Amino acid sequence: MTFKIKIQTISSSKELIQDLKSLGHKIVFTNGCFDILHLGHITYLEQAKAKGDILIVGLNSDASVKRLKGTERPIKDGESRASILAALSSVDLVIVFEEDTPIDLISAVSPDVLVKGGDYKKENIVGADFVEEHGGKVEIIPFLQGHSSTDLINKLNG
Repeated sequence: MTFKIKIQTISSSKELIQDLKSLGHKIVFTNGCFDILHLGHITYLEQAKAKGDILIVGLNSDASVKRLKGTERPIKDGESRASILAALSSVDLVIVFEEDTPIDLISAVSPDVLVKGGDYKKENIVGADFVEEHGGKVEIIPFLQGHSSTDLINKLNG
C-alpha cells in the first residue's frame, strides 16, 4: 500500500489515524523542528520508518521553533519544512503543532512506537510514559555524529 499525505492538523488527522489503525497498520511517531534537513535527519527518519508501517512526523510550528531555538530560527518557514519532509519516501504524514512539546499530538495519535534520536534519554522523551501506558513502545535511534542543524548554522556563521 502506498500512503502519502503532506500536511494535516491534529484535528483533521484523528479520523485518518483511527482508520489506519483499524486496518492493522503499525503507527510510528517522531517529532522535531527539522529546520535544515541534513544526512542525520534523513538517516533518522529512514530508521524510524523501519519500526512500523506509517511514519507520522510532528513538526514544530514557526512560533514553537522560535520559543525553543531563539529568534533567529527557524531558517525555513513551516510550510517549506513540512513540504520537504513530506517529499521524503520515509515520511507518510506531517502534522504541524503549535505547542512547545508534542504531548497533545502524541495523545491524539497514540502511536504504536514513539521514536527519538540518540541524543535523548528515555526518561526525557515527552510522551514516553503515555505511549507505554497505552501499549506502545519507545525506541531511541543512535545519533549520527557530526550532523546537526546547529553545527551547520555555526559553520555558515563562521
